[in-house]
This record gives sequence, structure tokens and C-alpha cells, in this order.
Amino acid sequence: MPSDRLMRIHSTEFQDMAARVLRVTGLTSRLNVLPFEDEAGKAELFEQILGKPLPPGVTIYPPFYTDHGLHLDLAERVFINQNCTFLDYAGIRLGKRVMVGPKVTFITSGHPVDPEERRLYLTGAPIDVAENVWIGAGATILPGVSIGRDAVIAAGAVVAEDVPPASLVTGRKATVHRQW
Repeated sequence: MPSDRLMRIHSTEFQDMAARVLRVTGLTSRLNVLPFEDEAGKAELFEQILGKPLPPGVTIYPPFYTDHGLHLDLAERVFINQNCTFLDYAGIRLGKRVMVGPKVTFITSGHPVDPEERRLYLTGAPIDVAENVWIGAGATILPGVSIGRDAVIAAGAVVAEDVPPASLVTGRKATVHRQW
């Protein structure tokens, strides 16, 4: 999985990533209109999106969205419900038996806070989710977060810090930290 990253926008690396995003957006558009029972068609498109076949026992209910796909690492028996988004530029790993509720969003990329740098760079940090984690509907997992084994992320939670194993995380209150 890629580590923390800083990519200059308008670089060759950024252009390559943008081309991959366009390709994967086309693939996910096709995936999301297939009949639900077309298992072979879904498997073929997931293999193109992820760059490898789905591991044994993985279940993903479309619609499904990702911007890159190649940095999404799914272990065996992962369950992903409908309408989830995986912005996996910097890497997302879901351990065995992770359950993801509907409308969950994983975001590994962003921009610097400094207004002068915001349009010049893309930042990124990987997300790592350990075994047997349950992520509730509508949760958002932000760049650089690690979630420990057996943790539960409540519906609607915004997770911006690491989560210890066997813990419950709730809440989505926004707080002003500084002004400029």
C-alpha cells in the first residue's frame, strides 16, 4: 500500500492518475447498471477495476464507486453494502470479515490547508481497517486512519483519528480549529 503522499498537480504522475480515474469511472458506470444477478459480468468488471479477481467470499452490492481501484486491497469474506465510495489513491486495506454498511465513504486523498498550496498539490495517506470491523451506514473514514480489530464505527460517524481495537466510535460534530 502506498505511504503518505504529496503529488504536484499538473505533473506527469497526476496526469497518469487522472487517466486511471477516467478509465475506472467508465468501468464502475458499467458495473452499476448490470442486472443484480449477473455475477459473471460483475466479477469481470471488478477484476478490471481492482486489477485482480475478488478474494473468496467477498460480497459487494452495487452501486459501487472508486476513483482508482488498484490500491483497494480486500481480504477474504469482506462485505460491502450498496452505494459505498472508495477514493483509494493512497491505498485502502480492509481485513478479513470487515462489514461495510451502505453509503460509507473512504477518502485517502485531499489538499493542503494552506490556500497557496491547495491548488498545487494533492495529499494522501492510506486507510487500514483490521479484521472483523463493522462500519455503520453513512460513516466517513478520512486519510491516514487505522481502525483496530473488532472495532465498531457507528452510523454517520466521521473518523479522522485512529481507532483502538474493540472500541465503539460515534459522532460527527464539526469544530473550528483555526482561522486565517
